[in-house]
Amino acid sequence: MLELRPEVFAEQLLARAHSRVMVLGGDQGVRPRASDPEFDSLADFFADDPRDFRGHEAVFLGVGPESRALFGVFIHQTHRGQAQGGVRFWPYNDLEQFLRDGLRLAVGMGRKCALADLWWAGGKAIIAAPGETPGSSPGNPAARECIFREFAAFVTSLRGVYITAQDAGTTPDDMEVIFRHTRFATCIPERVGGSGNPSAMTAKGVIRAMEAALDFCGMGGLEGKQIAMQGAGNVGSHMIEGLFERGAARVVVAELGKAQCSHLVSRFPAHFLEMRQVDRGDREILAEPADILCPNALGGVLDAKTIESINAPIVCGAANNMLVDERRDARQLLARGITYVPDYLANRMGIVACSNEQGGNLADDAFILRHLEGESGWDNSIYNVTQRILRRAAQAGISTTEAAEELAEERAGVPHPVWGRRTREIILSLWEGGWARG
Repeated sequence: MLELRPEVFAEQLLARAHSRVMVLGGDQGVRPRASDPEFDSLADFFADDPRDFRGHEAVFLGVGPESRALFGVFIHQTHRGQAQGGVRFWPYNDLEQFLRDGLRLAVGMGRKCALADLWWAGGKAIIAAPGETPGSSPGNPAARECIFREFAAFVTSLRGVYITAQDAGTTPDDMEVIFRHTRFATCIPERVGGSGNPSAMTAKGVIRAMEAALDFCGMGGLEGKQIAMQGAGNVGSHMIEGLFERGAARVVVAELGKAQCSHLVSRFPAHFLEMRQVDRGDREILAEPADILCPNALGGVLDAKTIESINAPIVCGAANNMLVDERRDARQLLARGITYVPDYLANRMGIVACSNEQGGNLADDAFILRHLEGESGWDNSIYNVTQRILRRAAQAGISTTEAAEELAEERAGVPHPVWGRRTREIILSLWEGGWARG
């Protein structure tokens, strides 16, 4: 089953009386359970995988009846409240890749929310649509709208366990479609009362984390520094602008899109920006000599082989889950003397900017901007938490990932001050009420 392409698995679900599957976890000492014995192999896969399955409370799988797209919602720990995270619209080679990505992204969101002192928990959604290529749209706009309309209905069926948002492969227009069909959405366009695309805020947060790491390493600030960047999409392009504003001497970027390369070169003519158009899978940029290596593309780019090629003392970027094996690869970075800033420390601003849209919008919102304050600012700012984690790791002789995980788990276990374990109760009610049977 795990080797099936997502669209094949989706067709198998559609052929059944009920095109949904739920795997319930989260009970310490109890193996995950599938809603149907036919899918016990999925529950066994989760139970026997200590790398990516980290006590997740639930996994929900379903198929759009018209779009035939496979949907997945992955819920980590919900002590701090409802699970929140973006919906990724991306192709996957097989079901295992689809599931692993969802599990890892949900964990990252939970840690991100906990370290950012947000009363949200870790969740993530993935849509694997037939015939999709990365970042593309179906030729028929109505087909794309159908996918996101059906996904919204899927989210609604979870009764508030998960709040969706924008992520890789989705657009503000997609979020507006989702918002029209479910109230459990955030990161919606400004024209319908939301905070809009959070890319600029995400870029500012990663730059703050870079500054914290440079200071911790005794390397000063960004002025005069060289940055090697993988990926320059929405977040990366804003990051380039911010780096040059802070005096970065040189930014070298590996980017897939030819048009984006040309656009950015013309946008920053007075700066030393080198754009390299590369093919998918090209990772030469990871070995570029630099002061900071900044992975901004999808995850899984740093493994035993690529870590050995890194030629920068600091790794800090916007990509989620950039380590293939989080603990093993973090220790390899430590052994090489490379200061690694875990992604969920650096890239929190996307969820910070849109997590509390229901509280209204305020220009120059202090609640949001405090996350970008420096050393003398808010105790839980990106800068201060990054330095706290780096110090904690150095003092204990452990990797920064281990140090960040310890602090995140301490905070993630604190129940929501108003709702307590209400989200867990809803998950259990979905299980007991036969959600998978519709």
